[in-house]
Amino acid sequence: MGNRLSKIATRTGDGGTTGLGDGSRTDKDSVRIQAIGEVDELNSHLGLLLCEDMPAELREELVTIQHDLFDLGGELCIPGYQMITEDHVLRLDEHLAKYNATLPALTEFILPAGSRAASQAHVCRTVCRRAERAIVTLGKAETIHEHPRQYVNRLSDLLFVLARVLNRHAGGSDVLWQHERRRKA
Repeated sequence: MGNRLSKIATRTGDGGTTGLGDGSRTDKDSVRIQAIGEVDELNSHLGLLLCEDMPAELREELVTIQHDLFDLGGELCIPGYQMITEDHVLRLDEHLAKYNATLPALTEFILPAGSRAASQAHVCRTVCRRAERAIVTLGKAETIHEHPRQYVNRLSDLLFVLARVLNRHAGGSDVLWQHERRRKA
């Protein structure tokens, strides 16, 4: 592939446009760049989550997901290109099944809380949902493959489940929403 990052400050974006992977230019506030940015932010939050204590197998899976998200950004950066496939989505489905099998059934909504790692997983989940909305918006404006949207949809579900797993790993449990709790007015 060669060294593609030989110069970081190119000044080519000073006018409010940025280059895509196919060499074309687009506005920095286009729906495509918005989607790429949301995926990039999600990947950064996952990097922060990886600073926390967690089972080694889960860590390896999250690192793989980070690489997938980089590929997803690459796909979004090159109109018409495809990097995320059904296999990527199926892998997330397998992780969901594996981790869900270790958890008790939910009988109440849970709060995005508990351990620091679990709370960061919830932040990742909400950023992932925002990335999903941006990809849906892009799909309404331009033709994109269906797998990126499916991937982030599945990933947000997985991050919810992983927050529960990480709370247990830290010795805690889910923080339940108390719908009958008295609220001070």
